[in-house]
Amino acid sequence: METIICQRCERDNAPVQERAPFKSELGERLREAICSDCWKDWLKHQTSLINHYGLDPRDKKARAFLYEQIEQVLLGDGNGKDIDTSKQGTIEW
Repeated sequence: METIICQRCERDNAPVQERAPFKSELGERLREAICSDCWKDWLKHQTSLINHYGLDPRDKKARAFLYEQIEQVLLGDGNGKDIDTSKQGTIEW
């Protein structure tokens, strides 16, 4: 099994993703730098963001927000958008 040193969890010999999550430069960067376990964790967090903020992934602004979060959480400093539950149902896009 192919492994990487994961940029997110810093685990050596972390399992590589089977394929890039996107057909883009970002997808290739994610495959090369983020292990499959951290990607699975991201998908759970992304679902929370989508549900909390009522995002429609088909919407260009919502996708831009999610890509920005991927950059920050997985490839950046790890500090993405916190989910402010006090504003649930009041977020407008």
